[in-house]
Amino acid sequence: MSRSRESAKQAGTAFEGLVAKYLARVLAEDRIERRAKHGSKDRGDVGGVRTVTGDRVVIECKDVRKLNLSGWVDEAEVERGNDDAAVGVVVHKRSGKGEKSMGETYVTMTLANFAVLLGGGLRD
Repeated sequence: MSRSRESAKQAGTAFEGLVAKYLARVLAEDRIERRAKHGSKDRGDVGGVRTVTGDRVVIECKDVRKLNLSGWVDEAEVERGNDDAAVGVVVHKRSGKGEKSMGETYVTMTLANFAVLLGGGLRD
């Protein structure tokens, strides 16, 4: 069964909200929220997330069946630049896992972003 464009947008919006809600709860950070879209200058889907050193993290959320990891990571990198953030990551829905299993959702990023996330200060 295929989704319409409208139902896909609704599913994406709902997933973004679930990601923001989960992170706000487990990180005990009330500034984490779903972001409004900014067109070509989009700054990610979830805002208010920080690295261990306090730098901004851009989160691009994907609720789709077909994987496009390299395209999504490239998109997160563009949005990282738009937000002048230190890290850009992609959070993508794991098939068969719902709202009660948000902690089992996948996160994809480059190794350079992972190093920064862990507290490294150098970027290639």
